[in-house]
Amino acid sequence: MIQTIRHFLELIRFSHTVFALPFAVLAAVLAWVQPGSEFRPRDVVGILLCMVFARSAAMAFNRLVDRDVDAGNPRTAVRHIPAGLLSARAVAIFTVACSVAFVASTLIFLPKQLPILLSVPVLLFLLGYSYGKRWTSLCHYWLSAALMMSPIAAWIAVRDEFAIPPTLLAGVIFFWVGGFDIIYACQDAEFDQQKKLHSIPAKFGVATSLKIAFLSHVLTVAMLFLLWHEAGLGQLFFYGIVAISVLLMYQHWLVRPDDLKRVNIAFFNVNAIVSFGILITGCIDIWMRRS
Repeated sequence: MIQTIRHFLELIRFSHTVFALPFAVLAAVLAWVQPGSEFRPRDVVGILLCMVFARSAAMAFNRLVDRDVDAGNPRTAVRHIPAGLLSARAVAIFTVACSVAFVASTLIFLPKQLPILLSVPVLLFLLGYSYGKRWTSLCHYWLSAALMMSPIAAWIAVRDEFAIPPTLLAGVIFFWVGGFDIIYACQDAEFDQQKKLHSIPAKFGVATSLKIAFLSHVLTVAMLFLLWHEAGLGQLFFYGIVAISVLLMYQHWLVRPDDLKRVNIAFFNVNAIVSFGILITGCIDIWMRRS
């Protein structure tokens, strides 16, 4: 039983929650400090549950849909379904259970209406990403668009409305995730070409794709500065943006067209620091300005 649970946690790459959860938390903090906002502990629980269940459903569905593709790729053949560690039926049941749990978790935010009304459309968009590589090279930005919903959803959970600050934070995620997913996909450029799967590296080659990823991360920094200005954040967050810019440049220094051995370092280690860096500097900045 414990081993099965471990396999499911590995299947959904639970550790990769760090790419979206910090942004949802920061959006919630920004929402709570707005005039007229009410801090409710149950909203914190709801945000965490929705994040975990939505992401788990999307990742499990992705592994389910891509099981045949994964089996044919030496890099991904060791994943749980093609390797026989988990059955397709078990993963399908897990996906349905997480999907139902996600929709049910939005009831925690009642009497706010938007979370429950938007839950099914959001879930369908998240699950739809799994088919992106089959018809568009922009699948990387479908993934980033899925993750960018996290700060908007957290803000809605607290305020039951749309607003500019979480939208700008969502823009940060859109360009940041899109950029590093392009870098990650460079590992499979040849395989994607052979299997007629769509990706930016498969279409434009690794060298050009890394340039596109770099441009995407330049836009990430631009969105961070817009957020800093619009949300009225202070010097600490400004310096945090400068530090994050350096980290993003370091990420591009790690990965080169003729050397992709350090993609995983760039993908997880650097980006985990980026996401938590934005959260920590943002929260401390807010606390300093309010104390």
